[in-house]
Amino acid sequence: MPHGSNGHDAALDGEGRVLVAKKLKEPDRYRVLLHNDDYTSMDFVVAILCSIFRKNMEEATSIMLAVHKQGVGQCGIYTREIAEAKVGRVRQAARAAGYPLKCTMEKD
Repeated sequence: MPHGSNGHDAALDGEGRVLVAKKLKEPDRYRVLLHNDDYTSMDFVVAILCSIFRKNMEEATSIMLAVHKQGVGQCGIYTREIAEAKVGRVRQAARAAGYPLKCTMEKD
């Protein structure tokens, strides 16, 4: 079979046009969540949301309040690699600051 210009297996339709036989699958997406605890300060959570998740102050405060009131707050939805990296950065920053802040990811 010939290869189309996009590198996917393709076939000709009899008139010289290329038919793409395979479609790209969207990557799985993951929600990154922060969990409430009795020790991590609200200011630290807001700072994490601004620095790691690039939230503005209003968004960060809203998510922090959800964490505080509902026990969990969603920071964003990302591909697996990005979600894993953000969870790791949160954990590292929290430990360095002496907080037990829990950050997890789950498939969207």
